[in-house]
Amino acid sequence: MSLFRNSRSTGARTRGRSAWSRRAAVATVAGLSLVVTSCSGSRAGDDVADAESCLDTSGDSVKIGLINSLSGTMAISETTVNESLKMAVEEINDDGGVLGKELEIKEEDGASEPATFAERSQRLIQQECVAAVFGGWTSASRKAMLPVFEGNNSLLFYPVQYEGLEASDNIFYSGATTNQQIIPALDYLREEEGAESLFLLGSDYVFPRTANLIIKQYAEEYDMEIVGEDYTPLGSTDFTTIANRIKGAGADAVFNTLNGDSNVAFFRQYNSIGLDAATMPVMSVSIAEEEVEGIGANNVEGQLTAWDYYQTVDTPENEAFVQRFKDRYGADRVTSDPMEAAYTSVYLWKEMVESADSFEVNDVRDAADGTSYDAPEGTVTVDGDNQHITKTPRIGRINGEGLIDTVWEADEAVEPDPFLDTYDWFDTSEATEQVEADEAEDSEDTEDES
Repeated sequence: MSLFRNSRSTGARTRGRSAWSRRAAVATVAGLSLVVTSCSGSRAGDDVADAESCLDTSGDSVKIGLINSLSGTMAISETTVNESLKMAVEEINDDGGVLGKELEIKEEDGASEPATFAERSQRLIQQECVAAVFGGWTSASRKAMLPVFEGNNSLLFYPVQYEGLEASDNIFYSGATTNQQIIPALDYLREEEGAESLFLLGSDYVFPRTANLIIKQYAEEYDMEIVGEDYTPLGSTDFTTIANRIKGAGADAVFNTLNGDSNVAFFRQYNSIGLDAATMPVMSVSIAEEEVEGIGANNVEGQLTAWDYYQTVDTPENEAFVQRFKDRYGADRVTSDPMEAAYTSVYLWKEMVESADSFEVNDVRDAADGTSYDAPEGTVTVDGDNQHITKTPRIGRINGEGLIDTVWEADEAVEPDPFLDTYDWFDTSEATEQVEADEAEDSEDTEDES
């Protein structure tokens, strides 16, 4: 089976970047006076490039920031990311640090709230004077932080798969973009599972809504029917009505973009009404090994996932990575895609800094293009034009032990195409209208809360 039809299109790669980044950056944090909003587009302008940094590299150590949800609905996912970041830092320090300097961690809890992510990232940059920040999970948290990093000309390393349609000079994206996860997931459902109809289920924020807009355009291109579409707030635990609606719709498969602990409640309710992987398979893009443990393997055995890394990936680098993680945190612990991407991002930053021979943001950014690292998932390489990385898409099936077995993977690492420039069926104008509508709603919500 050949799931990938796209090739790198260098001439079109940056089409629409400025408009998308500008729109993406503003609405989520509207009304937050703490945010330095210099959001003139995806490229930082002269004022931003000259933003004064309080970074101090004169001593024997350099500070870096970690920002993850250690509380709230996203803690089920983000705690492991935080642990893997700390493991990477510990390993680097044991090996002599970066440019001979020990890395000193400054840590903040994003508390599963976008506004908190914005506030705490500002603190890391302006008060703790960190060289770079690593973290975030939901697209809402990333978009809340984006104007903070652009306004201060600082760097965020974001480790989670997302909906694409963004490329900021102040963010490096080490998770998958759309052509490295969502599209191969759809190809697999259509070509291998024979799915001709889908039910779309997601949490009610930007990632699921934008992802589903892309999915609907894909479905139209390939004559797939969307028989239902439902959204629920992050943290929702009552899926009685939605599960019955899904059952009644009779879809060939469910495409699931729920995030956080809502997945626990959904799959338990899904199973309780007689649905399972055999009767109506679910393809999930935010359930990894850590979430499987929380949901219970018996509730999701046989279900499908789309990522670029699983604990079961058979490479020498991954075998060593898994063993080190278990040695540090416990033999019963599992590894997963977002935490592996987070771990990888620290090493990519280290390589960039050492290539630049500098911790300064502009120097690090200039040195980024072509930076490679032999990660547990396979070799990854930074694309300096959009600051995403090459990834090897994998479709997995959850087994009875709670791990995920690869049932398909790409023949080689896939170039990032965050704006889907290489897909003729993607309608940018429709996506723009969706983003603008979401921004208007987010702005109203923020005003109501203030």
